[in-house]
Amino acid sequence: MPQPFDPLDYGLLVLGGFAAGVINSLAGNGSAITLTLLMGMGLSPAWANATNRIGVVFQTITAVLSLPRNEQLRELRKKTSAWILPSVLGTIIGAWCADEVPEVWLNRSIGGVMLFLLLTLIFKPQKWQVGSSEVKRDGGIKMVLYFFLIGLYAGYLQMGIGIMILAVLVLSARYTLVEANVVKLLIALVLTVPAFFVFSFSGKMNWPMGITLGIGQMLGAWFGTRRLLQHPRAAIWIHYLLIFILSYAVLRIFGLFKFFAF
Repeated sequence: MPQPFDPLDYGLLVLGGFAAGVINSLAGNGSAITLTLLMGMGLSPAWANATNRIGVVFQTITAVLSLPRNEQLRELRKKTSAWILPSVLGTIIGAWCADEVPEVWLNRSIGGVMLFLLLTLIFKPQKWQVGSSEVKRDGGIKMVLYFFLIGLYAGYLQMGIGIMILAVLVLSARYTLVEANVVKLLIALVLTVPAFFVFSFSGKMNWPMGITLGIGQMLGAWFGTRRLLQHPRAAIWIHYLLIFILSYAVLRIFGLFKFFAF
């Protein structure tokens, strides 16, 4: 059951939600902020995980609706449609199999992938600096397989799924970081809405906290999508934000924070 909730924490939830909304609109892993906030305010991990889905769905819908309606969006939406089915199928299978995979093994595997992406961002930045004029590699079984695996990952854990989508779109399909973010938001919407309904029937959602968090995330998603994602320097900001987020994730997954404690 959820713990008593201090009304003064509502402001902190809005601020934390805003930060998570901005981060998720540009990169991903904003749930590291929101889950920490919810558990710090007394929710158990199960309640925090369920409650967090409220803000995630609010934020994702807001981000998609905030995208400028232009020819680029229509073209990216058309290309995205081919990856929806394998993503959803992977998510269903991933959620069904989640209890069968040891948590330690799963965390180490995710940490290894994130460490690889971090090293490419630092030592091979040119791989992430794709020009908008480059030919996209949208077709083929390979991309379908990648998005099926992304769905599996989303079913297992969800946190950091945006970073995985960006990596596939930039490193394999040759999208720019800005273009990849648009596709990421469209795919994330498909993956998060069904999960929201599943968790809503779990009976473990704290609606006042979730809605408050969601308000902050909606504002952050709008600001990130409308004000930052469209900025000429957006790709540079996203690059450095990814380095920061992946560094944090790797340190946390491999338990390296203790070496930096004073």
